[in-house]
Amino acid sequence: MDHEPRSMKIAIYGRQFNPEALPYVQEVFDNLAQHNVEIYVHHQLNEYITDSIKTVQYHVLKKGDKIKGFIDLFLTLGGDGTLLDMVNVICDTGIPVIGINFGRLGFLASINKSDIAAAIFAVVNNQFTLDSRELISIKSDQKIFGDGNFALNDITIHKRDDAAMIITRVYLNNEFLNAYWGDGIIISTATGSTAYSLSCGGPIIFPESHSIVLTPVSPHNLNVRPIILPDSCTLSFEVESRSNNYLVSCDSRTAVVDKPIRFSVQKAGFQLNLVRLNNESYLSTLRNKLLWGLDARNY
Repeated sequence: MDHEPRSMKIAIYGRQFNPEALPYVQEVFDNLAQHNVEIYVHHQLNEYITDSIKTVQYHVLKKGDKIKGFIDLFLTLGGDGTLLDMVNVICDTGIPVIGINFGRLGFLASINKSDIAAAIFAVVNNQFTLDSRELISIKSDQKIFGDGNFALNDITIHKRDDAAMIITRVYLNNEFLNAYWGDGIIISTATGSTAYSLSCGGPIIFPESHSIVLTPVSPHNLNVRPIILPDSCTLSFEVESRSNNYLVSCDSRTAVVDKPIRFSVQKAGFQLNLVRLNNESYLSTLRNKLLWGLDARNY
């Protein structure tokens, strides 16, 4: 006896957005409904779209609901920051993620809002590949980030806005590497190399490079430069601050540290599966997002 194929279950995640984006949000729901997708909306997004989405039925994905083995794909509405928030929801489930960009640059959320229909068609017809990205995790006795101690882009140690510079002592596999005097230091994955690290003079690293980069923020010793390291290493950090507190960020989550703590950073042990449509590549994203294609000499 033949069975009808199971409907694809797609969950949608987003943060609060401007009312101008609502027609695009409606377009996402309309296109998913046209392909008979079972739509699940993360409870946080549901707070913002209740009574705004017309004619489309969906389920609410509540906190604690099982997603591994149930949700086929997550779709984020917003910019790269929204997709980074999504990482904390997906964790190590391996559920693929695709981002529709309502923001500005969109390295991770790479689908332009003018391409919504084509992107959803490709997704429901399995016309995509998975781009697996490494994450890093931060550990300490105090567990300041709880279970959400991993980052897709970067982990950053930074002074408070009104504080004097800090000294960050870094150890590579328990061997002293350097003491960084300045505003702080960025520990970036290859994925995050095009984010905060890039704006501080760090290199662009291909995702397949199995590398991380240490990028100093406003270093007081001018001969200090970013350094690329294998992502198999373990980094340890001790911070000295005259103001007795400083900031530690894990992607978009930030904690204030006001006591002596030794941190360690290493590969998280699981990957995030980004959806890459068949008409896009990492190189094309680089050229488009960094505006390299505007140089007429290239054509």
